[in-house]
Amino acid sequence: MDKRAALIGELPRLRRYARALQGDPGAADDLVQDSVERALSRLHLFEDGTNMRAWLFTILHNVHANSVRKRVRALDDPSYEATPDDAGAVAASQGDGLALRDLSRALAQLPEEQRQTVLLVGLEDMSYREAADVLGVKIGTVMSRLARGRARLRVLTDDDATVLRSVK
Repeated sequence: MDKRAALIGELPRLRRYARALQGDPGAADDLVQDSVERALSRLHLFEDGTNMRAWLFTILHNVHANSVRKRVRALDDPSYEATPDDAGAVAASQGDGLALRDLSRALAQLPEEQRQTVLLVGLEDMSYREAADVLGVKIGTVMSRLARGRARLRVLTDDDATVLRSVK
């Protein structure tokens, strides 16, 4: 299979993960665009026979981590003016929408490492090995972050884990 075609085939998954990671569709699209741009410029470095999905998610993860570092530095800048995270948000009017909103808010409250792990394994259905490769950690670290993240989600959603099943 052509490398470019394989990359294009992974775009829906990259967008889904970026949207869950960012929370803002516009920011997620920017993240995917930056990641794809970086991947295309380095496509010659991709080794045939390896996992294109894991390679792309690693790039997306690194681009996201770099942007988080930039935002943290911007917070130290006195000229930075923060805006509310939920500015312009509209409350859902249906039960499923409310549950999804609650889950999204709960995910946003998780530490970054746990949120990334829960999203990669739960939303993107990656194996522990794939998630470990993307995050650059050991499988045991993925397993413990996932367990702590799921436990924290249960507490934050105050539910009997039925909502969590829909994540996986």
